[in-house]
Amino acid sequence: MEMLQLFQTAPMAFIVTCGVLGLMVGSFLNVVIHRLPMMMEREWREQCASLDADPALVPPEPVGPRYNLVVPRSACPACGHQIRALENIPVLSYLMLGGRCSQCKIRISPRYPFVEALTGLLSAFAAWHFGFGAAALTALVFIWALVALTFIDFDTHLLPDSITQPLLWLGLLVNFSGTFTGLQSAVIGAIAGYLTLWCVYWLFKLTTGKEGMGFGDFKLLAAIGAWLGWQMLPLTILLSSLVGAVVGIALILFAGHGRQIPIPFGPYLAGGGLIALFWGQTITQAYLGVAL
Repeated sequence: MEMLQLFQTAPMAFIVTCGVLGLMVGSFLNVVIHRLPMMMEREWREQCASLDADPALVPPEPVGPRYNLVVPRSACPACGHQIRALENIPVLSYLMLGGRCSQCKIRISPRYPFVEALTGLLSAFAAWHFGFGAAALTALVFIWALVALTFIDFDTHLLPDSITQPLLWLGLLVNFSGTFTGLQSAVIGAIAGYLTLWCVYWLFKLTTGKEGMGFGDFKLLAAIGAWLGWQMLPLTILLSSLVGAVVGIALILFAGHGRQIPIPFGPYLAGGGLIALFWGQTITQAYLGVAL
């Protein structure tokens, strides 16, 4: 109770606490980003085995030690050195180790501290933007899920149902009391978010014979609609399309990215959703004011 009173009377304490919490969650999200796709692949292979699928798809026996988001402990992929507690402090450990494994000295990807710092900064900003209350606390969960989905999609072009579907239902539950929008708007947002990209998918496929996006994108936009309401969907789609187009053109021109190589759309949907979360109402009102 004293802690709640402190957060109410001292906003900076709440901001710092959320920032530190975000750093720790960011460290866990690195595990989720790395392991969840591998867990999904293992599950698919086990399902194929149970259905007597192609033997080439079936993992050899035994399948191996238990592997999930908790076990085994995080270790260096090169030498197998298990990460100790002092080597797992978000951002600081990376800096103290000079970005290298303490045992074999192989370089550690800078993306690990980047994910931690990004999650921490976004968490602190949400605390500052919304202030202490239900909106800030639930926004943290929304932000953490979008960060995880962004990097998983970058790596694998997958948007796991185990994240998108609970995120959708949680958005409806959060807005049962109108935290970000009314419940009716949230329900319509979930439906419209899914159907909008579903229609785009089929229109593109019928026109070109190719698949322009995955079903995970439908579910992610549905989840964003459930959290923010249908009114934020046009802005989210516009922002994500603009950013995606700019990044895609830049990759083709400057990074030699082939035109036929697919670019994941989930990260840009997540970015559009975050902008809509923080500034959606302001941007929409400013646009309407200019248009009218």
